[in-house]
Amino acid sequence: MVFGSCRRARGDAPRSMAIDGADALDAYADRMAATGPEALPEALLLLGDQVYADDPAPRTRRWLDRHRDTTAPPGHEVADFTEYSRLYRDSWSDAPLRWLMSTVPTAMIFDDHDVRDDWNTSAAWRAWITAQAWWPDRIRGALAAYWVYQHIGNLCAQQRQTDPIWCAVQDAEGDAWPVLRKMADAADADPSSVRWSYRWDIDGLRLVVMDTRCGRVLTEGRRAMLDDDEFSWVENAVSEDAHQAEHVLVGSSLPWLLAPALHDVQAANEAACARGSALAERIRQALDLEHWAAFRNSFDRLATLLRGVAVGPRAPATISVLSGDVHHSYVARADVDGAPVYQLVCSPVHHSVPWYATVALRAAWNAALGKVVRNVVRHYGIPDPAVCWRRVSGPAFGNMVATLMFAGRSAELIVEHSGRSGRLEPVFHTELTAGANDPPATEAWGRVINDEGVHRS
Repeated sequence: MVFGSCRRARGDAPRSMAIDGADALDAYADRMAATGPEALPEALLLLGDQVYADDPAPRTRRWLDRHRDTTAPPGHEVADFTEYSRLYRDSWSDAPLRWLMSTVPTAMIFDDHDVRDDWNTSAAWRAWITAQAWWPDRIRGALAAYWVYQHIGNLCAQQRQTDPIWCAVQDAEGDAWPVLRKMADAADADPSSVRWSYRWDIDGLRLVVMDTRCGRVLTEGRRAMLDDDEFSWVENAVSEDAHQAEHVLVGSSLPWLLAPALHDVQAANEAACARGSALAERIRQALDLEHWAAFRNSFDRLATLLRGVAVGPRAPATISVLSGDVHHSYVARADVDGAPVYQLVCSPVHHSVPWYATVALRAAWNAALGKVVRNVVRHYGIPDPAVCWRRVSGPAFGNMVATLMFAGRSAELIVEHSGRSGRLEPVFHTELTAGANDPPATEAWGRVINDEGVHRS
């Protein structure tokens, strides 16, 4: 399984192409096309920000300039379903990506930029955005376009035939827009009306992908990454007959395990916002403090779910949370009652990262800084997380694509970077160790690839 996140459409000018660098997903597609069908992965998983509706590529901006007044809000951001259709066309028209998505089964889930930066960060953000006159057409177009271009590909043929929205679209006479409009409005007003989360089972591999954006509960003091019904569905999807799966993967656009210092900052910020601090809310929105750590109850609930699967009878060999969003790639390992649970992050596949963000993210992984921050937040009454974890590989920066390979109860991760030549180059390789009920692995995990001989396609 190949995965990644955060892909900004390729620019058509030398300057923009130089800023964003070579597209790692396109480089992967080029390699697959040259090696033959036996090298193709069983699945491609894209974990959010497949399109950037709030920051389209220059050619989309030029198209918007020709079709409406972009000096009025929302400016060069996408405004409605028609403009979303153009955005998807511009983002997915390059030949390597078209070939890859037409050849490999592809699963997707949205993150904020598929709609707008900071989408559903907090109740305060939502109150502000819903007061904007252009927002209803924007969110309606975003969710309808996501259903067309991304979500229906997550459903197998049997699921589509019983899906009420699919059936209504199929039965519509003429334009099906009224069906999609009704669905999108309902999904925004009541997230329980549409389930964006889904499950795939592939020959001993279980993949459960969660909606961590649309279904949030934003009431301060009761914040949740998913509402109770959705979380219950996820718990059942992950744990039901889990012993039949050799490997369990949980897809979340946002990482469950962050750099410890960053985790503690977000947890402290959530507590301050719950007390009504306007400054804390401004900091939350400015610094994107909206990951699992900023939804403490949901973080703990997911930890409980993964612990139950990891230490149960005939537990899967590996359990991993796959994520993107944070514009650097790494592997972290949590030990839950003696069983490892991995956080695997690959981001971005094509986007630039400012130098100061790189410095800040590297610093966040510093162990000494992590201890200082932990002691500070403890002083202010913030309890320790429900699990402990440590970094195994990374952090790595630049355009990346990750490959998970499975053989029986063995698993390994390879992360590759699109170098200056546009070809993929290995960055790090991690062996995922066996679960609590398996004998220990004989080979160390966390090795860094330094030579082409270790690299595999």
